[in-house]
Amino acid sequence: MSPLPSTIPAIVRTRVRAAVHRPARLTPEEAAGRALTLRLVSLLLQYPDSELTAARAELTAAVEAMPATPAAEHLAGFTDWFTAQDPEALERHYVEMFDLRRRSSLYLTYYLHGDTRRRGMALLTLNQRYRAAGWDTGGAELPDHLPVVLEFAALAGPGGGEAPLRQHRRGLELIHRALTDADSPYRHLLAALLTLLPPPTEADRAAVDRLAAEGPPDEEVGLDPYGAYGEGEFAPPGTFVPPMPAPPTRIPPAPTSRTESRR
Repeated sequence: MSPLPSTIPAIVRTRVRAAVHRPARLTPEEAAGRALTLRLVSLLLQYPDSELTAARAELTAAVEAMPATPAAEHLAGFTDWFTAQDPEALERHYVEMFDLRRRSSLYLTYYLHGDTRRRGMALLTLNQRYRAAGWDTGGAELPDHLPVVLEFAALAGPGGGEAPLRQHRRGLELIHRALTDADSPYRHLLAALLTLLPPPTEADRAAVDRLAAEGPPDEEVGLDPYGAYGEGEFAPPGTFVPPMPAPPTRIPPAPTSRTESRR
């Protein structure tokens, strides 16, 4: 797409660009199919514990019943492998791909902010987005864990629900590249997800190349700002930070005699 003329007012250019990235209006059937794809990717990206591996037949049947789409084809490529593996082998492979390799970690804000204070802000903002939509994650995982983000996208729909996925498009591309380089079947799940997002721009590709070569920002401060804003330090713009409680009023003890009162 050619650049918009500079003579167009900035607000108009912004709205046009937003319209370009906004998902097209979907039919109810298309919206349901999109939500199913997101839920399946969310489920299949979770740790393959006994409950998930016991449901492999049902998950495979759900994929096979989907209309023929690029996303469904990628999902089928994953479930063919997933159903054929020994459960212990699945667990080992999952840990190797997602727990031991930083470039295929499933925590999206890491790719955008690294281990910096800004990551804490991003986590809080994402959690606030969930709460504003009336959704409680339960706190078992950080709000940027990809299966959590995918479940929210499936529940809230392609507009605001998928906004976090679009925001972290470059991180998703890097995860897909890392899984592809490792020849992991989990690459099919990321490929299925990426078919639902706008195509990457040249700027996206260049940014992913830089991430792959240099990694994200690095500032070893941990995630203290997430959910612990005390006096408002590091709070993102627009965040409501309750005021610090006032110090207790000190009331001197009542005098016990006229002499003590004069003192």
